[in-house]
Amino acid sequence: MKQITSIQNPYIKSLVLLQEKAKARNQSGTFLIEGQREIELAIKGNYEIETILFLPELITTHQISKLTNNQVTETIEISKEVYQKLAYRDTTEGILAVAKTKALSLEDLKLSNNPLILVAESPEKPGNIGALLRTADAANLDAVIIANPKSDLYNPNVVRSSVGCLFTRQIATGSTSEIITFLKEKNIHFYCATLQNSTSYHTQDYTKPTAMVVGTEATGLTDEWRNAATQNIIIPMQGEIDSMNVSVSAAILIFEAKRQRGF
Repeated sequence: MKQITSIQNPYIKSLVLLQEKAKARNQSGTFLIEGQREIELAIKGNYEIETILFLPELITTHQISKLTNNQVTETIEISKEVYQKLAYRDTTEGILAVAKTKALSLEDLKLSNNPLILVAESPEKPGNIGALLRTADAANLDAVIIANPKSDLYNPNVVRSSVGCLFTRQIATGSTSEIITFLKEKNIHFYCATLQNSTSYHTQDYTKPTAMVVGTEATGLTDEWRNAATQNIIIPMQGEIDSMNVSVSAAILIFEAKRQRGF
């Protein structure tokens, strides 16, 4: 079995770049996953794992074989120094994986006859994206679509904050125009969370094919979404401010749809 003990190793340097640079991830078509649960969910989500790197003090080859079902091309034993260089989390499990990215194309989405979808326009903070993905997983949504993404979805902060939910739902990206066209072609009604020209969210019927659309906390949704919406909706608030965290808002809307659908 191959072993790497130096952080100056060229391959290890390339993996550090994968952690730090979206350009490196885009050029190589790969990204790093850290943690047993995350790797297990990635494999379950049909992500191709190229390489496993592990710290033998924390995890055994038998555990790795069981985790990956022997579907990995290469396994590399690394030193503690190398692991600490690559590991992104404070709490570690001694295992990392190099996985291939997916195209995240709208055309690749496979939807049910009555889909429930979350659309987020231009989310900037990886933590918010991760929280949205966790909400989507909790509600077992058909898909999450990111319009005009500002963050690379394979950013380690997204992978970490989603606790593996990046791999449990179908995800696609596209421009606002592309996504609106896609939803209309699929006869999916879409409801835009916005302050302008909106009605209370609980008055609408979400039992038919539905997409919930949320924008950024700072600027909300663009006019293109608001003008094209099946209906603009609002969550009534009784305090002094007029906005909530985007993942909280999305959860309220999504679980109202789930309630109407009898789940």
